Amino acid sequence: MDDAVTDDQPTHAGVHFPPPFIYVGGIVIGWLLDRAWPWPVTRVPGSSASTARVILAFAFVVAYLVLFLGALSAFRRARTTLIPNRPATAFVTSGPYRWSRNPMYVSLALLYLAVALWVNSWWAVLMLVPVLVVVQTAVIAREERYLSSAFPGDYQSYCGRTRRWL
Repeated sequence: MDDAVTDDQPTHAGVHFPPPFIYVGGIVIGWLLDRAWPWPVTRVPGSSASTARVILAFAFVVAYLVLFLGALSAFRRARTTLIPNRPATAFVTSGPYRWSRNPMYVSLALLYLAVALWVNSWWAVLMLVPVLVVVQTAVIAREERYLSSAFPGDYQSYCGRTRRWL
């Protein structure tokens, strides 16, 4: 029996690995593909396109920090866990959770794009698509099942008014 299930009621989301590892894996695979078959975002170092790439990467880092710190702050105020294999003690709908059901995963996607631009690889950028598919199926789907069970009425209402990603 899965340790996340007791009497058909999950006690946590059942995600047994840190979700940021999925994003790191995508970056590593993209970087390795780029080593084998180079596909740079910008070809000429010091060009205006290269400068724009670096500025965009910096903007993504700033957006990541704003979104992640806002989500972290909302979790801390609610005194609940960020760790998906621990039981939630509160249902968070404040801060960036007013606009997205998954602002931490959105923030990680922004950080991912920043790193992909920094390593100057279209392969790394393209790997974000499978990364998000894995996050959706292996993490978010489990978290949604758990939250539906732990906070049945509240979570369904929240889902009706708040988008999953953006």
